[in-house]
Amino acid sequence: MAQLVSLAIALIAGLLMTRIAGKFHLPDVTAYLVAGVLLGPCVLGRLGIAGLGFTTFDEVALLQPISDVALGFIAFAIGSEFRLSHLRETGGAAVTVGIIQAVAATVLVDLCLLGLHMSLGDKLPVPACITLGAIAAATAPAATLMVVRQYKAKGHLTDLLLPVVALDDAVGLVIFAISFGAAQAMDASGVSLGSVLVAPLLEIVFSLVLGAVLGWCLTYVEKCFHSNRNRVALITSFIILGVALSMLTFDIAGVEVGFSSLLVLMMMGTVFCNIADSSEDLMNRADKWSAPLLTLFFVLSGAELNLGVFSDLAIVGVGLVYIIARSAGKYVGARFSSALAGQDASVQKYLGITLLPQAGVALGMSAQVGAAMGDVGAMIRNIVLFGVLIYELVGPSMTKWALTKAGDIRPKAQKN
Repeated sequence: MAQLVSLAIALIAGLLMTRIAGKFHLPDVTAYLVAGVLLGPCVLGRLGIAGLGFTTFDEVALLQPISDVALGFIAFAIGSEFRLSHLRETGGAAVTVGIIQAVAATVLVDLCLLGLHMSLGDKLPVPACITLGAIAAATAPAATLMVVRQYKAKGHLTDLLLPVVALDDAVGLVIFAISFGAAQAMDASGVSLGSVLVAPLLEIVFSLVLGAVLGWCLTYVEKCFHSNRNRVALITSFIILGVALSMLTFDIAGVEVGFSSLLVLMMMGTVFCNIADSSEDLMNRADKWSAPLLTLFFVLSGAELNLGVFSDLAIVGVGLVYIIARSAGKYVGARFSSALAGQDASVQKYLGITLLPQAGVALGMSAQVGAAMGDVGAMIRNIVLFGVLIYELVGPSMTKWALTKAGDIRPKAQKN
């Protein structure tokens, strides 16, 4: 019962916090995250009162399936940005920007941290610098999409932003495969460079194939139903199925391979929106149904943020360098690549700011690193956690500001 009470309080607290955040013109996403931090183990949870917040991080972890399904809805919605009609206009630019901004963030973080390594020595080893550079490429699609939805953003920047965010996951996985493979090879762990490189690349391919199969099946099963209510229920079932199948792992020639739920659900949404006649209407209905689930997702994400990372000054120092270098890389990379792709001045100026949020994918990468690299991996995980804490609390507001400056958010759309 205490767990159900915690969920109810989390949902109510998140909604009430939007009333306070609205007074300061902050996005709902920020309000949900702040509510989660307040209910988390570092604040109200410390009181140890069952039901009033989350007393331990393990308690929050038990609710991970809710977050997984919510992220599935988000990824499925982002997949709709790959409609062929849209891609004819933005496809080439999205690919150009998606690759260049991710590589730029990785390179700049690598250079800055390697420079810091010259001063700190073994306290910040080279494998840690390379790995953090790889993780820097990842962008969180959830916060960006929620800001776009809340303020009904429309315009050239939004048209390019959403496919870029969708592509970012795949690009980030490739960069992570290469960089983490090199870091593992430098580390005296005896790990095969081939296996470290092959597994993430196979993960991308298998995820896209699984998502395409699910999207095709959803399209043809959906034709058996005529009620919108039943068809939305069917979409929900397939999203949950896609999330569940993404948790499977299997062994290929001694290499453990899994799936990326983000890529699986994005590909499912892409296939569905391109071959189902009523896909746009059905996806809009599914989005409205999932609203409470997404609120819980961000509140739980806030509860997961461990304020204890502020107690280690070394982590804070390296984390600040990581945040500044990654932000600069994203901004410069997006500005250069959007100019190269022939985008207008407002897109060039503000696109990079909308790519700053970072969360789930980066935390997943850091968890993999933490399990494989011992003490160095634990340090990397804490640095990434510090970055996520800052990016998730500040990123949504910066995204809203950039979209407003670019003219994609208009005054009347700012009302809650």
